[in-house]
Amino acid sequence: MPHTSLPRFGIMTAPMQVDYHDIQRVWCEADTIPEIEHAWLFDHLMPIAGDPNGPIHEGWTLLSALAAQTSRLRLGLLVTSNRFRPPAMLAKIATTVDIVSGGRLDFGIGVGSRPSHPLARREYEAHGLPFHDSAHAVGSLAEACTVIRRLWTEAEPFDFHGTHLDLSGAFGNPKPVQRPHPPIIIGGRSSATLRVVAEHADLWNIPGGDIDDAVRRSALLDRYCAEIGRDPASITRSIHLPVSYDQPSATQDAIGEAIDGGFGHIVLGLAAPYPADVAAWVADKLIRTAIQPIQTI
Repeated sequence: MPHTSLPRFGIMTAPMQVDYHDIQRVWCEADTIPEIEHAWLFDHLMPIAGDPNGPIHEGWTLLSALAAQTSRLRLGLLVTSNRFRPPAMLAKIATTVDIVSGGRLDFGIGVGSRPSHPLARREYEAHGLPFHDSAHAVGSLAEACTVIRRLWTEAEPFDFHGTHLDLSGAFGNPKPVQRPHPPIIIGGRSSATLRVVAEHADLWNIPGGDIDDAVRRSALLDRYCAEIGRDPASITRSIHLPVSYDQPSATQDAIGEAIDGGFGHIVLGLAAPYPADVAAWVADKLIRTAIQPIQTI
């Protein structure tokens, strides 16, 4: 597949089993390295790996702190669970982060944790949050995207009476820095979620691992876009790939496969503990190695 532009690389630091100052160190280092264009946290309330009772930081609060300490990186959560916060409240939180960052937010959202993932499922029960079935979750996500965009863009209060959301006099003030609104990145792989992606997303993210499946899902997204008259190329394809510090060649191979599969937005997941100068290592060993062959085409 020919490459018309260079892929955009970023890092993801899951804020669990790690100290705040370690994440701060990595993000501030990455902010000085041009090859790293974006940085991400995730959105869980209890650990989903390692010690189930270990430390974990709330994503949006941490993101705001990191936004205030960086100046260049685009940033976001990969991705926000729509099950955790009322969408109108989430729109206000995201607006605040976009303002704090000077207009660098990429707004990530998804249906929330898979029902089959017990370590993710338990966080809802532990925080008194309802966990509805998948159909409810996908329908709620579609309505949330509609409401959030309206809160970011409409100049007058409005009412919204949907199947899952019921708002009266909804209004967002201030508005985000970015116009018309921060880019929306939706994460997920189910066919139902991909229909929401086709309608609402500027970027779509899928966890890596099975690149053939990711490519098939991307083709399905193309089909859903065509069904509603949207240009599939208007949705950037994003993939999350775990980084191996011990076997960088394995990560390099995964990056190459993702790029060949049409994924131009690549998120490199960094496992804690983070080595010293890890952001510089990522840029040197992974990113420059990946883009060098493309630059010579």
